[in-house]
Amino acid sequence: MKKISVLVLAIVSLAVFSCKKEEAKKEETPETPVEKAEGLKIVSLNGAVTEIVAALGHEKEIVGVDVTSTYPETVKATAKDLGHVRSITIESIVALKPTVIIGTDKDMSPELAEKIKAAGIEAHILTQEFSPEGTKKLIADVAGIIKNSDFKALTDKVDADLAKVQPIAKAPKVLFIYARGAGTLMVAGKNTPVEKTIALAGGQNAITEFDDFKPLTPESLIKGNPDVILLFTTGLQSLGGVDGLLKIQGVEKTNAGKNKKIIALDGALISGFGPRVGEGAATLNAELIKATK
Repeated sequence: MKKISVLVLAIVSLAVFSCKKEEAKKEETPETPVEKAEGLKIVSLNGAVTEIVAALGHEKEIVGVDVTSTYPETVKATAKDLGHVRSITIESIVALKPTVIIGTDKDMSPELAEKIKAAGIEAHILTQEFSPEGTKKLIADVAGIIKNSDFKALTDKVDADLAKVQPIAKAPKVLFIYARGAGTLMVAGKNTPVEKTIALAGGQNAITEFDDFKPLTPESLIKGNPDVILLFTTGLQSLGGVDGLLKIQGVEKTNAGKNKKIIALDGALISGFGPRVGEGAATLNAELIKATK
């Protein structure tokens, strides 16, 4: 009996020792850390996309942008300006080590689009429709890509801002001039973002003979004979202000030139078709109402 008791005691002691040894081993060996998902590093190649991402609260996650990404202004301080989407290289994008690239097919060359797809980085090249509904779809698409479902306030803003547009009895003829100094002057024809904003604001485009943009000529100015001339703020500045614009041949012969009905607004606001599309239309609408009084 005594031998059995000694044997049992030895077995129990061995078991206790083994348990303590195993516990000590567990304490000495740290657990394998759980790998956390890498945060978003976004390259945005479209001004409207940049506005949407920032408005959804992800501005600090944007590491690179194109030259049209001018709003919010703070984005340029934290994200690298890659230049115009027509001249951006895939190497400059990859160097930023993004986790996702978001752009639109507007102005992007097929070559860059193919290189982006082949880079092995998650990429989304979206089609942007220049209308309020198109903007709301773009908002939803971008929100889905960055996995943010809280975007209703942005789509509601589009409708709320558009509701501020007041009717204009007789739609004024508006000529949009894209200017980069007196040496680079283009006028907007049909199916341009600015033409769509002019229509939303209650005006009518002065040029109906062609699509897209064409160089400005004195003949086109006189033929269009706009009631109002519209430019980007930076465009008017590049001409030396209103006085500089009035020196361009043909301008002084239009109704807009004779009456000095010149409007200058932020480019991204009236052509970007981002979350501020309604705000841009309402702002232009208010200026047109003042110009036609």
